[in-house]
Amino acid sequence: MKILMLGWELPPHNSGGLGVACLNMARALSGQGIDIDFVLPYKAEHKEASFMNILPATALDPLFRYGNGAYTSEEIHRPIINDEMSNRTLSIRDIQKEYCEFVKQYLSSKTPDIVHAHDWLTFEAGILAKKESDTPLIAHVHATEYDRAGASVGNPLIHEIEHEGLMLADHIVAVSESTKRIIHERYHIPLSKISVLYNSLDQDYVKSDYQFSKDYYKYAKMLKETGYTIVSTVGRFTIQKGLKYLMRAAARALSKNPKLLFVFAGDGEERNDLIEMAADFGISKNVIFTGFIRGKKLRDIYSLTDIFVMSSVSEPFGLTALEAAHHNDAIILTNQSGVSEVIWSAMKYDFWDEEKLANEIIAISTNPALKEELQNNVKNEYNKYSWDQVAKKCLKIYNKAIKHKK
Repeated sequence: MKILMLGWELPPHNSGGLGVACLNMARALSGQGIDIDFVLPYKAEHKEASFMNILPATALDPLFRYGNGAYTSEEIHRPIINDEMSNRTLSIRDIQKEYCEFVKQYLSSKTPDIVHAHDWLTFEAGILAKKESDTPLIAHVHATEYDRAGASVGNPLIHEIEHEGLMLADHIVAVSESTKRIIHERYHIPLSKISVLYNSLDQDYVKSDYQFSKDYYKYAKMLKETGYTIVSTVGRFTIQKGLKYLMRAAARALSKNPKLLFVFAGDGEERNDLIEMAADFGISKNVIFTGFIRGKKLRDIYSLTDIFVMSSVSEPFGLTALEAAHHNDAIILTNQSGVSEVIWSAMKYDFWDEEKLANEIIAISTNPALKEELQNNVKNEYNKYSWDQVAKKCLKIYNKAIKHKK
């Protein structure tokens, strides 16, 4: 079976979990005998993806860090990406047009069995591919604009693209039941058209011989050795992640337990606001900002951490919670996160309830028995879904779509 997979990023040139999920799903599908052509909007080496054909839609450098505005609604029209070959500055919308042109050219000589498009960034190209080749379209939703916008309305254009893609798709894959519910309620898509495939941890990540190094975080390690509890969060600093609520909860918790150190790992447009908040609350000495990290530096953060917090306003899934659980962290999740559907041994709260979050942090940090119970119980939950299981379910969706077309 030949799959034309349309994505926006892959490791090591990813800014978040979307690229990681795409890589692992594609690898698992390849293991089931699927032949994949994966289109990206940039040109780069992807040694981890040697099992499939990587096709660059442009000659641009990787859309690194924040995806050059791809995940921020107000950035998509702004020219911020340099194209040295044409001496132009491009917007995300410009790149999407070139992406569509590449897909159209690809289809002039090839006809895949399935087109699998990941998120709104590639939905227009997916619709084009369906029309040009009369091939079934699978729309994979890792996050909707309602998720990315957090408490705000979001970009009407993105809503329109999402709606059209979901309406014209032959089937939709959602990463959680909460995402399925949003698709149904917001875009009025029948529930029968949506399947939930939970993300999983990369087995290489689980089985790798990782060794903690204290060289990167000597200050945090020293504080931990003197009785401090390390509380961390990982992700893009955007309104979706609810980090300002977490910072206010941190101030509340520190007023009752000063032996807490909060680590904010990541970067994004809210970075300066968060730094100012920490200063205004007088808690700067108890807050560390690592900047954008990946690989060993990220795993070292998880290893140092006692309590991992996912404070998202709306999180379709949340792979970082599985990574933290693998590193034996006690987990606190918002009820608005998809990963809370698969991790039960976590403390949970509504994203706006700063007082409850602060109390949960204090409870875990001051009660060793509670912390140990949360850590031990989550070990039986974080890895119960495998990418091989996901691939097999996805293959059934492909076959059903092909059969329905015939």
